[in-house]
Amino acid sequence: MSDSVSDLIDRLHDEATRDRPPAETPDVGIVMGSDSDLETMMTGGKRRGAYDAFVEELGFAEQTEFENPPAERFTFETYVTSAHRTPDLMTAYAETAEERGLEVIVAGAGGKSADLPNMTASIAYPLPVIGVPVQEKSVDSVIGMPTGAPLVAVDAGKSFNAALSAAQILARQHEAVRDRLVDYHEGLRAGVGDVSQELHDRGTPAFRNREE
Repeated sequence: MSDSVSDLIDRLHDEATRDRPPAETPDVGIVMGSDSDLETMMTGGKRRGAYDAFVEELGFAEQTEFENPPAERFTFETYVTSAHRTPDLMTAYAETAEERGLEVIVAGAGGKSADLPNMTASIAYPLPVIGVPVQEKSVDSVIGMPTGAPLVAVDAGKSFNAALSAAQILARQHEAVRDRLVDYHEGLRAGVGDVSQELHDRGTPAFRNREE
């Protein structure tokens, strides 16, 4: 076992024994099978990702250590926990998640054997897990859970939506998160209204040429 994997596993189990207040622990865990999934899971590339949703839209912060948590009340953490290459790390992460303060996990994986979301959901149960198929060919693997083994999933590559879904879960007991979600939705609604009004009032040719 590599030193880094052993160290991470020890840290996870050690943190699970602490009794930290909720304000000092991450609320959401984001895991992915490989750092090659990072663009899809976090910043989205051409499509916005979970990091964009949490940080830019909902005011969350990424928490990288427990001893010095961010000033923001709501936070998320990020790990690579491959189901196939580091099953021991994946297991340690999932089985300690609730004790470490997580309220929901967003798990993404690519390829035809995208098992990380499924396995994480099974081990972390009853903690809710939202699966993200990183590629179209990953969809069947991620959503193919048997009866009695629940896993919520979004469409391929849409980690932004997974982050919003995670926030919806938090919003059931955190009024501040609910307010942020409502504000975000109202912004979308207003944006559609502005575009519709401008299109109608200016006409199609002028609307299409407005930024040229």
